[in-house]
Amino acid sequence: MSYPALKAYLERLATGETPSSSLRLSSDGEVQGHIFNCWLGSTFLPIRELSSGNITAYAGRVCGVTAEDRGLPVWTYLDGAASDDESVALDRLCRTLHAINFFRSEELAAHTLHLNVHDRLLSAVSSNHGMAFRRILDSLGLPLEQVVLQLPAVNARQNWMLNYVADNYRRNGFRISVKVATAAQLPSVFGHARVDAVRIASLQGASAAELTKVLAQAAALNVEILAKDDTQALREAVARTGAQVQLQDNAKRSTDRLAA
Repeated sequence: MSYPALKAYLERLATGETPSSSLRLSSDGEVQGHIFNCWLGSTFLPIRELSSGNITAYAGRVCGVTAEDRGLPVWTYLDGAASDDESVALDRLCRTLHAINFFRSEELAAHTLHLNVHDRLLSAVSSNHGMAFRRILDSLGLPLEQVVLQLPAVNARQNWMLNYVADNYRRNGFRISVKVATAAQLPSVFGHARVDAVRIASLQGASAAELTKVLAQAAALNVEILAKDDTQALREAVARTGAQVQLQDNAKRSTDRLAA
């Protein structure tokens, strides 16, 4: 393991020297978190370059580790949150779990880690969330430059909240990605926010001409595009613009099959 502080923390957690009611180490070496009477773990979705197919990053996702919780999405747990503070606690717990489980694996740690920021966190804009998460990673000796925080899609009236949170995370050393529903929303994002990447939920119906226009803007701004749909129109637009485009796999990869 390349991170001595993380290794020391995991050793203390395993021996009980770092007692915690919310974290435990499984028999496979995975760190799991407890909240809302559920034990949660990490899975990772590979992100590949469109042109080469090479894996460049992984997207962290939470999963239940018991039979009754397995397969439930994170927002199922968030439905049980009675307050913004509890939502923030769950959101931060998930990102901390993913960071620990990702960087404890030599194989995964050579790549970039994409972590979701849940949309309910945007409403709690009075706190310095970027500093809080940075301190967690700093205490474990983990590299902020390999972490991309994915902020949720918002409507025009919420742009100020998105910009506030994005600026807070950026000032604390994180790279920023923003989600949009369609490629047509890219110009709006470029017009009001500084981002390192944009994740497009769907490219269905988008023509090569439409994609060429928005990907040219992305290329000019050096913004990476993350998509789920591998379409002919997308490949034509990439060939014309040279934009950096990556695809996210659907297959999840559990940390319990990876060596620590």
